[in-house]
Amino acid sequence: MGSAHSVPAEMRELADRTGFTSEQIEHLHRRFKQLSRDQLTIRKENFDSIPDLEFNPIRGKIVHAFFDKRPIEMNMDEEQLDRFRKEKLKFLFHMYDSDHDGKITLQEYRNVVEELLSGNPHLEKESARSIADGAMMEAASICVGQMGPDQVYEGITFEDFLKMWQGIDIETKMHVRFLNMETIAHCY
Repeated sequence: MGSAHSVPAEMRELADRTGFTSEQIEHLHRRFKQLSRDQLTIRKENFDSIPDLEFNPIRGKIVHAFFDKRPIEMNMDEEQLDRFRKEKLKFLFHMYDSDHDGKITLQEYRNVVEELLSGNPHLEKESARSIADGAMMEAASICVGQMGPDQVYEGITFEDFLKMWQGIDIETKMHVRFLNMETIAHCY
């Protein structure tokens, strides 16, 4: 007879393959079941029940990013924290790269800034454009350096995006709280 705390073989195998603990896998499983309403898959409509997303001005982009069909490469040989950071940044990059061409253009960035600032009644659309233009100029200076007067910065590549976020602590700042798990009973 196994003890009440014995870990099923499938759980141990998942823990070995992913680097997550059994407790973390169990927590993810409970969150998935709650969000999917006990279905086998999560649908876009399931995101309607996430309070933190309800009033987010880029809610549609966040939900779309979860259903993005582009592959996210995971190299399990890298340091786990570096891999997690890069994948989180790739997720964010794809939210900005709305035409999926591998670059965030000035127009795409303007659209995101306008969406983010749309709830501010004191900020005009032209101000949002100026903020986006200034940020894109800063991105060009970080990624390309000094540009000639006839040189055009075509957009931020993912490699440029990584350079720009270097040294910024996104691990604790970039998250969406899906559910309050303290109030959920164990699923088993």
